[in-house]
Amino acid sequence: MTRAANDWVKIALLICAVFGLVSGIALYLAGQADLATLLWTVGVVPVLIALLVEILRSLSRGDVGLDIVAALSMTAALVFGETLAAAVVAVMYSGGTFLEIFAQGRARREMHDLLARVPRTATRHKNGSLEDIPLEDIEPGDLLLIRKGDTVAVDGTVASDIAFVDTSALTGESLPARLARGAPALSGSTNAGDPFELTATHRASESTYAGIMRLVEEAQRSKAPMARLADRWSLGFLVVTVAIAFAAWWFTGDPIRAVAVLVIATPCPLILAVPVALVAGLSRAAHFGVLIKGSGVLEKMARIRTLILDKTGTLTDGRPRIVEIQTSGDIGENDMLCLAAALDQTSTHPVAQAIVAAAKARDLSLPVPSQVIETPGEGLSGQIDGRNVIVGGESFVTHQVGATVPSDLSRTAGSVVVAVAVNGVMAGHLVMADPLREGIAAMLANLRRIGVGRILLATGDRVAVAEQVTKDLGLDAIRADLTPEQKVLLVLTERKNGPVMMVGDGVNDAPALAAADVGVAMGARGAAASAEAADVVLLIDRVDRLALGMDIAGRSRGIALQSVVAGIGLSVIGMIAAALGYLTPVQGALIQEVIDVAVILNALRALRITPLAT
Repeated sequence: MTRAANDWVKIALLICAVFGLVSGIALYLAGQADLATLLWTVGVVPVLIALLVEILRSLSRGDVGLDIVAALSMTAALVFGETLAAAVVAVMYSGGTFLEIFAQGRARREMHDLLARVPRTATRHKNGSLEDIPLEDIEPGDLLLIRKGDTVAVDGTVASDIAFVDTSALTGESLPARLARGAPALSGSTNAGDPFELTATHRASESTYAGIMRLVEEAQRSKAPMARLADRWSLGFLVVTVAIAFAAWWFTGDPIRAVAVLVIATPCPLILAVPVALVAGLSRAAHFGVLIKGSGVLEKMARIRTLILDKTGTLTDGRPRIVEIQTSGDIGENDMLCLAAALDQTSTHPVAQAIVAAAKARDLSLPVPSQVIETPGEGLSGQIDGRNVIVGGESFVTHQVGATVPSDLSRTAGSVVVAVAVNGVMAGHLVMADPLREGIAAMLANLRRIGVGRILLATGDRVAVAEQVTKDLGLDAIRADLTPEQKVLLVLTERKNGPVMMVGDGVNDAPALAAADVGVAMGARGAAASAEAADVVLLIDRVDRLALGMDIAGRSRGIALQSVVAGIGLSVIGMIAAALGYLTPVQGALIQEVIDVAVILNALRALRITPLAT
């Protein structure tokens, strides 16, 4: 049975149980006791049959859950004629399973828009025209057109003179790579420049992207399952319940006392309070832009003790920005930036666009350049307000003006230096880098306060870049130059010391996200593959939301535990009272309802959680 079909069955069972209980009460009040008994039984039997099937499946897997207690109470109540009590138990049980369906269904619906952007087609040259074809129809040797912003569909070689591709989703390198004719281009990278042509060398199923997806599937299959919070209490509660019920029957000879014990022992504080608290936690986390895919994931988040972070797009913004402006001569910072940005308006190169964005952020008015000449991958020259301006790489600009590179020029790992010359004289340099996101240090401090004991960096970028970017963060370890397979191995190694969370945004992070106890993807700008493999998606492009989500998870689980302890404690008191003959089965069911309402109201406090740093 598919998941959707199984969900509809559970909803139908709840409707049947509620109809049987309500209509039976109406008939009983109308003096039709026999018909009321029949309707109560009709409402209970389908729920009981489905429950017995689920119990057999669980036992075949070696699992002993709370379902056994619910089945015992309904069966005993029907056998000894306490059909109203059985109907109440059936409604409580099916209501609990419906709440879990609601939580999981909401998470799946919210993921639809994220996964809709996965590329499904490619553009191929054929007989002098272009055609859109499904990825599976691409053959080696096909000539493909990769438009600006397109994802490279298959592995191939560049058939144009030059191409600029963003490989951050695959390698963690934040700055675009310049590829010459004949250079290999990997599937999953993104065209960051002008359209270019690609000669396919592999089918889609054999390409880098497909290989990473297979790693994701393997990692998901190998992930150890974690029992629901409620199920971890089940065996002890089952033993206590059966012992009290058996003792009541044995010492008094009255089976109705045993039925009363079983009815009031129906673990609805576990069945209801836990999902209510966790669903409330899911809703509260979603309010802050943290999409958690189900209550089981929220439970795991509350137990995380090791955090592994990707660098590019996670700790850093993933886009180059100006971190320093160095001028020489009489020209000022704003004047030099204005001239460079005015010329770069004519280029689609990501670094050029970053310079333009920086100028606009300073509210600089950019004049229109003329006589612009672009040397692809090198730089530009042109006229701006009567001045000859050259912008580009150091070697390109220094060669044009006959200058030398200053020996005191700042060169930090992972940075790119853009030279600017005006009227044949070197005017200065713009230092570009991918800096840390704002608030990273505060977020890491918050994570340590809520119990995360070990924080590591795992990146495909170079060691020098990783160390330079994170030098003041106080990380426990840095692992650089990692392939997707090595990231998975790191996650599996760290899992030996306790639950592990992995945070990333690229295609290369997807296998590690799937292998971790909890995988977190940057969904706002991250790769769809990572969002699909992850258990948690940050819908807002702010990694500091991670600490908020984990705090909500921990406090929601704490509220669930409070409800469970209080509810089970009251249930045990009620079981003892029933065993001593002070409660009938129907009275026990009503008292259990009162307990349920109390623990549910307590569980709903999770909707009002105010997480740290808000």
